[in-house]
Amino acid sequence: MELGTTTKAAKRTGAAARRRAEAWRLVRNNLDMYALLLPGLLFLLIFKYVPMYGILIAFQNFNIFDGISGSEWVGGEQFVKLTQSEEFAQVFRNTLLISFYKIAILFPIPIGIALFLNEVSKMWFKRSVQTIIYLPHFLSWVIIAGLFINILSPSSGLVNRAIEAFGGQPISFLLDNDWFRSVVVFTAGWKESGWNAIIFIAAIAGIDQEQYEAAAIDGASRLQQMWYITLPGIMATIVLVFILRIGYLLDAGTEQILTLYNAVVYETGDVIGTYVYRIGLGKMDYSFSTAVGLFNSVIGFLLVVTGNWLSRKFLQRSIW
Repeated sequence: MELGTTTKAAKRTGAAARRRAEAWRLVRNNLDMYALLLPGLLFLLIFKYVPMYGILIAFQNFNIFDGISGSEWVGGEQFVKLTQSEEFAQVFRNTLLISFYKIAILFPIPIGIALFLNEVSKMWFKRSVQTIIYLPHFLSWVIIAGLFINILSPSSGLVNRAIEAFGGQPISFLLDNDWFRSVVVFTAGWKESGWNAIIFIAAIAGIDQEQYEAAAIDGASRLQQMWYITLPGIMATIVLVFILRIGYLLDAGTEQILTLYNAVVYETGDVIGTYVYRIGLGKMDYSFSTAVGLFNSVIGFLLVVTGNWLSRKFLQRSIW
């Protein structure tokens, strides 16, 4: 009995040693590839993992002059304050609403763009349209914000000039809580819809063309081919992208909103990212802002894990 157990342990040890030797051999044979990987790993380590030490601030009454090591520890006091804050409750609601609007309104648009571009037979026209709708993605939000601030200006903006021409009254889109979320959703769609269509265009390119030929022989119209061949052919991609988007539900577009909003529209436009910026840098309440950021990160992580589970369950594939 003991001899058999010893033999099995020796075999396991030998197998582990062989695996280690094989791994080191693989590393030695691909040193150039690992050297190319090194800058990216260093970037992640220095700018993503090392700053995580600052999470400790969320459990302190942090004083910038005392530093992390000298500040008073208060445990979960900041998180209790967070759950009791009416302002944070409003911010959390704004984040969910803006994210929901972006998913509900903007998610189908890239799919529609990909479907209809696939039906364009003139290659020069198709490529021209693709180039035009991709371009806004490469503009920073600072540039886009400046552009829309001018276009939506109540005194000289193109949109309000058109409204006045039809007998209406000018609207302060960026100073009106009833309009601000609509502006956020519209500008996000204008900037990213064309770029987001790329993944669906690529998925359509992978559909077997013989299906279209067979459908055409059977008398199916272009619309019927789109509905019964193209759309089902990219459905797995649509579901996967949708699950991934749910994983980033609390990412409502901090950079975008920071460049567009102001104190007048905090009621409807302030999201978790902008709230952390205001409280942390504006009011220098570093502990509370870190607690809010940590809360956001934990919820985001749980959503991504849930998205990965849903992907495995319904698509038999993992996000990571």
